Amino acid sequence: MGAILTALGTMGAIVALGWVLGRRGTLGPAAPAVLARVVFAVATPCLLLVTVAHADLHLLLSRTALVTALSTTTVVLVAVAVLRGLWHRPAADVTVATLASSYVNAGNLGLPLAVYLLGDAVAVVPSLLYQLLVLAPVAFAVLDARAPSEPGPLPTAEPPATPDGAQRRPTAPGVPPDTPPTASPVPGRGPRRGVLVLRAVLLRTLRNPIIVGALVGLLLAALPWSPPEVLLGPFGIVGAAAAPLALLTFGMSLAVPRTVDARPVRRELVLVVTLRSLVHPLLAGGIGAALGLEGAALLGVTAMAALPTAQNVLVYAIQYGRQQPLARDAGLVTTVLAVPVLLVVTAVLG
Repeated sequence: MGAILTALGTMGAIVALGWVLGRRGTLGPAAPAVLARVVFAVATPCLLLVTVAHADLHLLLSRTALVTALSTTTVVLVAVAVLRGLWHRPAADVTVATLASSYVNAGNLGLPLAVYLLGDAVAVVPSLLYQLLVLAPVAFAVLDARAPSEPGPLPTAEPPATPDGAQRRPTAPGVPPDTPPTASPVPGRGPRRGVLVLRAVLLRTLRNPIIVGALVGLLLAALPWSPPEVLLGPFGIVGAAAAPLALLTFGMSLAVPRTVDARPVRRELVLVVTLRSLVHPLLAGGIGAALGLEGAALLGVTAMAALPTAQNVLVYAIQYGRQQPLARDAGLVTTVLAVPVLLVVTAVLG
């Protein structure tokens, strides 16, 4: 368990440094938002490009990948059903809360955990790829669709005024001004408007830097030859900054004095933490056993499901201005709970 504690200790030290910087105001009040933007738009896309480009895509067809997909999707569906169906939360808030419930810290904690438990980092790949290729694109599509306010009807020219100052209704040529209007298509409404809105959402989604990074990495991984290191090297160097910058951002967010508005809704936090730290590992272990996984394979998939919420969820929350207190507190609580949960998983399945 030493590797897990070392990984958690390293993360904690960087978070503590971020807290000190935030408390002292060393980088200014805008620092968390600026760092979050750098992580979102530059460092994370580079990291995803390199990670996916080096991934073995055949792992997507393994039973471990199937267990990861089924258990994670179940957590997502439960979170959406409760948050949207029962509590009627806005779609963007539901998306961030769902990510906090299902998006695990596969990079910073999953890699050393897999190496310690199984002697190989391959166990983390299914979780990593599912998050990068499924969860993230779907979440960003929803968040990008909700980012701008819904467009209203297209503007029309101001109707001319009558001599007494009243507004005159415009009519077609040859039709008396006081003739009641007949039903006609309104510009900006109907099927054409729906197509335009869908097109705008797709374009915004495809311009999302994280999705672009993952798609380019997927394309490189599918090539019959490996890209030269001289091409991927710069992306790897920049991508290496993603984890520490995200942890610094997390630490600085903890230093912000809490007001009533800066606190998450308690029932939402309880739901997220329960799904993340209890329900997901139980689902992964149960589905894995039902599909015939045993030994190291079952231990690996269950341990990956027991990982805490990734700090990148807070980065996404800051980027889109939704559910920042929930993402912050979920990351903190699930990270604290990760040690006892992983100890139980290892004791039962190890």
